[in-house]
Amino acid sequence: CEAGSYSSATNNDEPSDCTPCPAGSSCTAGSTAPTACPAGSAAPSDRSPACEQCEAGSYQNGTGSTTCVACALGQLCPVGASLELPAACEPGTYSNMTDGDGLPDCFRCPVGSSCPGGAAPPTPCAAGTFAMAERPACEKCHGGTYQNETGATSCRDCLPGHYCAEGAAAPLPCDGGSYSTATDNDEPSDCSEASPGYFAVTGSTQQTPCAKGTFTAAGGHSECIPCPSGTYQSEAGSTDCHDCEKGQYCTTGAAAPLPCRAGTFSNATGLAAPDSCTACPAGHACTTGSVEPTPCRAGSVALGLGNTVCGLCAAGYSQDQPAKETCTRCKPGSFCLEGSSLELGPPCDPGTYANATDDDGDPDCFDCPVGSSCAGGAAEPVACSPGTVAASAGQITCASCAPGTFSGAGSGSCDECAIGTYTANPGMGECMGCPHPLSSERGSATCSVCKAG
Repeated sequence: CEAGSYSSATNNDEPSDCTPCPAGSSCTAGSTAPTACPAGSAAPSDRSPACEQCEAGSYQNGTGSTTCVACALGQLCPVGASLELPAACEPGTYSNMTDGDGLPDCFRCPVGSSCPGGAAPPTPCAAGTFAMAERPACEKCHGGTYQNETGATSCRDCLPGHYCAEGAAAPLPCDGGSYSTATDNDEPSDCSEASPGYFAVTGSTQQTPCAKGTFTAAGGHSECIPCPSGTYQSEAGSTDCHDCEKGQYCTTGAAAPLPCRAGTFSNATGLAAPDSCTACPAGHACTTGSVEPTPCRAGSVALGLGNTVCGLCAAGYSQDQPAKETCTRCKPGSFCLEGSSLELGPPCDPGTYANATDDDGDPDCFDCPVGSSCAGGAAEPVACSPGTVAASAGQITCASCAPGTFSGAGSGSCDECAIGTYTANPGMGECMGCPHPLSSERGSATCSVCKAG
C-alpha cells in the first residue's frame, strides 16, 4: 500500500483496495495498520504518511491527536513539546507572552505587584504592603503607616488618634485612656495617657475634662468616676470630690450640694440623702438649708417636730420665753395682743396712763402728769422735751413755747427770755444772746434796742 494508506487484507489487487490512514494517525508505505500520533505531534487530516511535530509555542500531551494546543502565556513550549514547561524568568520579572521560537519574554514586574520569578505571574501587593517596581516581593508598610488597598505603590500616614504597626492594613485606635494627634504612631505606647481629671475614649485625638460631679484621681482613664454620695464637685477637670457641706446633702454624681429641706437641719458634713437631715426640734424653726435650728423668739412657738416657721401667740395668749412649744393664757384683766411676749394692762385713753393694778387684775388709768404727754394704751408718760410744755394734767401732746420764751425738759410752763437775750422761733429750749451792740427787753423775740452807752 502507498504511504498514507494501509491494509491487513491478503487479496488486494490494486492500490485503491488499501484504506486511507485516519486523521491523528500516520501510515508509512506498506502499513498493515495506522499508527497513532505520539504526544508532541498531530495529524490534522487523513492519508498522513507521518505525524507533524507541534510547532514551537504549542504542545500536545495526548496520542492520536489531530491538533496541537497553544502554549499558555508565560510558559515554555519548544518544537514537539508534549507539555508546558515553566518559564525561567528572574525574580522581579514575569512572562506574559511567547515568541515564535516558543521561548517566553520576561518583563519587569509592574508597580504595586510582586514577581518571584520563574513562571509565576505578577501578584498584586496585599493590604498592608506595597511595591515600587521590579520587586520579587512586596514590602510591609513601615511602622506609623498603613495601606488598606491591594496593589499599592506606597503607604498612607497613620491617622490621628490611632497607631499603625509594621505591615498594618488599617489603623488601630489608641486604647481607651490615651489619645494622640500624631500621624506616625507605630505602637499603643506612642499614644499619650490622659491626665488626672481628664478622660479619653478609644481613638481619641485629645483628652476631655471630667464633667462637674465626676473626677479621675489618676491618669489613663477612659471615663470619669461619679462623685460618691456625700460628696460633690462643682468644677470640671477635677481630681477629687469635696465633702458635702453642713445644712446640705449630696447624691451620687452631685455637681453641687442640695440644701436640707425646710423643717430639717444638719450640722454634719457628708450627708448623702435628704432623709439624712435631722427634723427640726419642738420650739424651733428650720428654713431651707439650715445648719442649726432657730429657737422661736418670745411671743411665738412651734409645736412638735419639723416646723419651718414659728407661729405667733394668738391674741389673749403670750409667751415670755424663747424656744417654747405652747403659749400661756393671759391672766384675767391683762391685755395680750397677737404675738405678745408679756402681759399688758388694758389700753388707757390718750392723756392717761396705767401704773397699778387692782385686785381684779384690771389696771387703773390716771391723768397724765403736768410736764408730760401720754399717748394712751399701755404707754408710760413721756416728759416734754425742751421748748415744749404741758401746763395741766391729762395732756396728749406738749405745746411749743412762743417766741421770746423757753422751757427745760418736763416743764409745765414757759419762761420769758432775760434782758439782752431772745428766741425768734417757737419751741426753743434756751434763749440766745443779742449780738453787739444790740440788746432786748425781757421776753423779746428780737434784739431791737441798743445797749446803754
